[in-house]
Amino acid sequence: MKEILSSITITVNDHIYLKDPESSPLGQRIILGSIDLLDEIGFESFTFKRLAELINSTEASIYRYFESKHKLLLYLISWYWAWTDFRLLIGLANINSPIERLERAVQLLTSPVQKDVSISHINEEKLNRIVISESSKSYLTKDVDEENKDGVFVNYKKLVQRVCDIIHEIDTKYKYPHMLISTVIEGSHHQRFFADHLPRLTDFRKGEDAIVIFYTDMVFKSLGIRIKKNKK
Repeated sequence: MKEILSSITITVNDHIYLKDPESSPLGQRIILGSIDLLDEIGFESFTFKRLAELINSTEASIYRYFESKHKLLLYLISWYWAWTDFRLLIGLANINSPIERLERAVQLLTSPVQKDVSISHINEEKLNRIVISESSKSYLTKDVDEENKDGVFVNYKKLVQRVCDIIHEIDTKYKYPHMLISTVIEGSHHQRFFADHLPRLTDFRKGEDAIVIFYTDMVFKSLGIRIKKNKK
């Protein structure tokens, strides 16, 4: 698995950046530093000036890669969805049953993320926290329609479609697969945020991951399928 992950190339739409940050050590430092800084202070307080100070570079150098902090956020979010899609593809390999694949997919999409040591300049655990708290700011903008035409959100759409295809293997007549899976992803992120910051808006059960269990239950009940409980 490590060999496979170390050989992958995550593709991000080239409308997002001016120069591919993967193409140089400075670009990779920009990505590494931006994840650290966004995780620490949030998108509102994040500036290229503060990022330049953190990575010992200049604002002008960062602007050669990204025209704005919004585009940098778009890059990070898009990279995350492409990475998640690849994890999903690998995680579902050699599983023949679509029901088992769907259950595994929902678990992957709703479980906490751990750092992938094979990609040294990106801390996926921190990036996951950024996606949870900041990803809606990447599309709740006045420019969303134009950016959508440019294909900026294609990696998110591909991830959702991959799981929708599994749903259609199970039930070709189910009408709302995209709505169901995007609700699972966005809703589970909200619940992770609530668990950390607004715990009275979610439900905690000692000894279990209630978020994974809830959304798995929701998906299969929506499809009218009963799944066997995992035995410990």
